[in-house]
Amino acid sequence: MTDLTLGQPPVHAALDFFDDQHPPAGDFLRDVLTGLAATPKSIPPVYFYDAAGSALFDQITDLPEYYVTRTELALLDRIGPELARRAGPGAVVIEPGSGSSVKIRKLLSALDQPAGYVGLDISGEHLMASCDELARDYPGLHIGAICADFTTGLSLDHLPLPEGRRILFFPGSTIGNFEPAGAREVLAGFRKGMREGDAILIGADRVKSPQTLEAAYDDAQGVTAAFNMNLISRINSELDGTLDPTLLKHVSVWNAGKSRIEMHLEALEAQQFQVAGRSFELAKGERLHTENSHKFTPESFQALAGSAGFEVLESWSDPAELFSLHWLEPKAKA
Repeated sequence: MTDLTLGQPPVHAALDFFDDQHPPAGDFLRDVLTGLAATPKSIPPVYFYDAAGSALFDQITDLPEYYVTRTELALLDRIGPELARRAGPGAVVIEPGSGSSVKIRKLLSALDQPAGYVGLDISGEHLMASCDELARDYPGLHIGAICADFTTGLSLDHLPLPEGRRILFFPGSTIGNFEPAGAREVLAGFRKGMREGDAILIGADRVKSPQTLEAAYDDAQGVTAAFNMNLISRINSELDGTLDPTLLKHVSVWNAGKSRIEMHLEALEAQQFQVAGRSFELAKGERLHTENSHKFTPESFQALAGSAGFEVLESWSDPAELFSLHWLEPKAKA
């Protein structure tokens, strides 16, 4: 069931529509208990982003070691005219997993008279705040919001969107947080919701020296460590956990075989603990796996896109080849 609010000022005055698809919330307790009972132990990275975790991530994006955000922003500035040419006039930009408005503002400012913007996120409160702000700053733009889980695909046909070409904007190498099969499913889900002529502008972090990668995920100021350790604070405060954070350390590791950076919390000493009344233990040196961030070569990204039904029509990278943006369009159906 979808709640579609269109042009009703008492609800969301600044927006042209708000489409609440009532996505199911993640089950923090279930996922933590399941992950702690597994071998090896793991917790899904989605639980990083409570208020404290989101604030810490904002700090990470400004760190000298974390090249991703500033490199992508500079790249958007540089290729703006090319993006305008690719998109054409009157485009409608759709942003699955809409985050900080800095990147989307650069894209909207670069395009030729964009007709609309749609933010899509699972967190309705965050989504409304960012879309309302954009609507105030772009009064001539048709702006809507969809509260939904983008990993289950896109449902757009019922929405009052302008007629322009639709450009999905998926920045920040979010695609790298999925396992390869999951990344294919996400892109294939996007593909099913797209029309002929629509396109995706997607960010992908590149394979580079292990030293650069490990430093980006283990900064000298310890902000990334605090971000990782915030999971333990959440477990202890929200799930009656008894984990001792002083017996854990943040670890980032480059896994060359899987072309990914992994983040873990490693036990400095053995400890027994409880979560929601269930007992667990960590052996000394045992790791709790908290995140993967896959990195791509031009060839591996092209293979991923192709497996999900896309052609890579153009790719751009910074001079140091740290990060890339790719323009994808659906392959012609047989």
